[in-house]
Amino acid sequence: MDNQNMNGNNQDKNDMKNGKGRGRSIIVMLVISIVLTLLFWKAYDRITNGVQKEIPYSGFIEMLENGEIADIELYSAKIKFTSSLEENSLNKATYTAVAIKDDKLADRLKTAHQKYGTTYKGIDESGSAIIGTVLSYVVMILAFYLFLSLIMKRSGGIMGVGKANAKVYMEKKTGVTFADVAGEEEAKESLTEMVDFLHNPKKYLEIGAKLPKGALLVGPPGTGKTLLAKAVAGEANVPFFSMSGSSFIEMYVGVGASRVRDLFKQASQMAPCIIFIDEIDAIGRSRDTGRGSDSEREQTLNQLLAEMDGFDTSKGIVILAATNRPEVLDKALLRPGRFDRRVIVEKPDLKGRIDTLKVHSKDVKMDESVDFKELALATSGAVGADLANIINEGALAAVRAGRALVSQQDLIGAVEVVFAGKEKKDRLLSPQEKRIVAYHEVGHALLVALQKNTEPVQRITIVPRTMGALGYVWQVPEEEKYLESKAELMADLVTLLGGRAAEELKFDSVTTGAANDIEQATKKARAMITMYGMSDKFGLVQLESIEGQYLDRNLALQCSDETATKIDKEIRDMLKECYITAKKILSEHMKSLDAIAEYLVERESITGKEFMQILSESVSSGNV
Repeated sequence: MDNQNMNGNNQDKNDMKNGKGRGRSIIVMLVISIVLTLLFWKAYDRITNGVQKEIPYSGFIEMLENGEIADIELYSAKIKFTSSLEENSLNKATYTAVAIKDDKLADRLKTAHQKYGTTYKGIDESGSAIIGTVLSYVVMILAFYLFLSLIMKRSGGIMGVGKANAKVYMEKKTGVTFADVAGEEEAKESLTEMVDFLHNPKKYLEIGAKLPKGALLVGPPGTGKTLLAKAVAGEANVPFFSMSGSSFIEMYVGVGASRVRDLFKQASQMAPCIIFIDEIDAIGRSRDTGRGSDSEREQTLNQLLAEMDGFDTSKGIVILAATNRPEVLDKALLRPGRFDRRVIVEKPDLKGRIDTLKVHSKDVKMDESVDFKELALATSGAVGADLANIINEGALAAVRAGRALVSQQDLIGAVEVVFAGKEKKDRLLSPQEKRIVAYHEVGHALLVALQKNTEPVQRITIVPRTMGALGYVWQVPEEEKYLESKAELMADLVTLLGGRAAEELKFDSVTTGAANDIEQATKKARAMITMYGMSDKFGLVQLESIEGQYLDRNLALQCSDETATKIDKEIRDMLKECYITAKKILSEHMKSLDAIAEYLVERESITGKEFMQILSESVSSGNV
């Protein structure tokens, strides 16, 4: 009985608070409506009547007798009139004069009307006119009040300031489980434990174990961090609060902290539940005063830290967050007791890509030619979003071709579309440019075939693509590799420079077509020297560090300017050596280069099998 009374009292207090809050909101809206109405009428009067100037009654009589007045309005206490001299002016002024008792005014008005055409009229200031004016004010105030009420209902408050606006997903709405996430088995295993705790907290609490308060999902874009968070909510069958880190930030200081409080308040009322904050680096950046401060973001972060310390995990509240930039997060956010667990969501390996392709193709009709392993080998380095896009592009290609089933050829073509762009059918190369591009690409392909430690050629094409390539050589590994030897990297450098070498050997001048090859070769040579310790001159010293591991992976030098100069010279020497090697190999196989290039000019695209067949015939006949 006592508990019921306490609950009743709490409910009454909440009702009183809610009632007071609603009352304050109504008063605020009424005041705003009245102010807006007054401003509106003032602006309306200014537009319709223009600027008002007050003059003495004697001045009015003088203007009236001189014929300088166009029209007159007579009130009980004032006279309002306009000047005939300003009748055609855009900024016509309205004059007012205080009315005094004048027995001759009627005669003066009649004379002015007859002589100058001045018009005059009396204004009714009876009760009905006053009531009409008041009613117009009331109607305008009500209109503004209803407009503000509609805005408040849609935004959850006065312009939505301070509200969390979190989207709540239930399992039946997300429709996502761990079965829909492939290629991230280690990440799923880490999160399965959290799901089990939300289902069966008793067996963990009995042994004294505590559920981690939060898990930080870290990885490159497109690997499925948000999908994993939704899958956790779907598996646990609990409410899922989802917000982006940028949703907390507003131009008003303190609003972000208020939204954090509101979010955790909602979560505590609906526990057990999951809170998911996407792109947490928007509010979780390191509070380094040396780089300047952002008081709103720092207040929001401080409130988040306080809220994470203030709730009990036994209630079943789990916080998940995702970011591509863990290196910029504040250390206080990452310490044990807040985000206890870091779940790495990496790019899938070969098996992971096969599983991911199967998941995304389960509703797509495939024919018997589809080989997911071959497709997975051709998409090394692709993330889940890329693979989903490839399946969709393959299905669209089948529809365009009028087929009912998706073939392997559709999917291989989709890989080219996703990574190189669509064919630019309207870009026609001149015959000379076409030959240059053909020799350039065959130069790459020949060096792949004539060297050891290289990956086989899948396709050679000189059809321009929308991403800027005029042609390319597509290599597909025979198996998944996680390490590259120095010999393999050196062979890659020789291959990258093969296009420029073929141009120089065959034509009088080189072209700009090797720009991307040189860029890639320079980056690879620099990494060999500064990161991998593959330089005899510098030895096992790391001279550069990686910034933005999961995004651009920019390199920052960690050495003196003198050492940097030596690094540049070492890179030039390494690339020069590889270029000499490329020219030497190609010059020894010029007839094969000519034969394959002419065939490519004619066909525009050839497969790896066709390329190897022409090369074998040329070698066997002695025409190398």
